[in-house]
Amino acid sequence: MPTSTPSDLPGLGPKSLAMLAAAGIHGRADLERLGSVHAYLRVKAAGQNASLNLLWAMEGALTGEDWRVVAREERTRLLLALDAAQRPEPG
Repeated sequence: MPTSTPSDLPGLGPKSLAMLAAAGIHGRADLERLGSVHAYLRVKAAGQNASLNLLWAMEGALTGEDWRVVAREERTRLLLALDAAQRPEPG
């Protein structure tokens, strides 16, 4: 499978790309399919020591925003989505 390049996922450096690869996320198409929140959860489930900065960076790679802008302007939305994704479904 081809590896990601900075132009494929802008804003993600080698360590972040390695964490994504360890979680089976090998490029932009995988990240788009999962979305940043579910990709972050997959990275964590793969045993990677990822901080929330990875979540901001992945969202930034998808939206074209700098991770610092994402952290400032999208933090609440992403944290709520992360919380919702971690809750068991009722039923």
